[in-house]
Amino acid sequence: MDSLRGQFLVAMPEMGDDRFREAVVYLVGHGEEGAMGLVVNQSVDDMRFADILEELKLGDKDELIRLPDTIRNRQVLRGGPVQKSRGFVLHSSDYFKAGNSYVVTDEICLTATLDILKSMAFDASPAEALFALGYCGWSPGQLEQEIQGNGWLTVPFSRDLLFGLPIEARYDAALGSLGITRATLSATAGHG
Repeated sequence: MDSLRGQFLVAMPEMGDDRFREAVVYLVGHGEEGAMGLVVNQSVDDMRFADILEELKLGDKDELIRLPDTIRNRQVLRGGPVQKSRGFVLHSSDYFKAGNSYVVTDEICLTATLDILKSMAFDASPAEALFALGYCGWSPGQLEQEIQGNGWLTVPFSRDLLFGLPIEARYDAALGSLGITRATLSATAGHG
């Protein structure tokens, strides 16, 4: 199977793991060593970006209170079941720190260090970003088996799907990009 890095996975209705019900996952890595991705359509209830900044002491109380609501109230995503207390930022490539940022594609990078959180809060950089706690991981061959077993559909990259749409609209939009709706989605995909 060719690498699916930089593409989306969409959970099929028969996905046996409730943690991935109606999940849209952006794959940051996929190869012989396995796969890694972030769920991009599930938020952490009752947690906002300002809570993370405050918990990590990335600004004094007055600085954090003065942040624009668009930054303070940015959603925190539930990136996956692995390392749920670790933060990951998927972002546009206009922000890059050698040694800290990982290039996923020409357009998208992944950074998991505090410097990007400060930049997101106080420098309005990168231009587009989402913050997630935890990630999804697959051992070598596991993702391929799950796709063959009709657990996932693959969806080509769309910047709007990753950054533009409200998170609650991403599942239907991902299906729609394949010409499918929830009503027409079959539990048995046609993998040959």
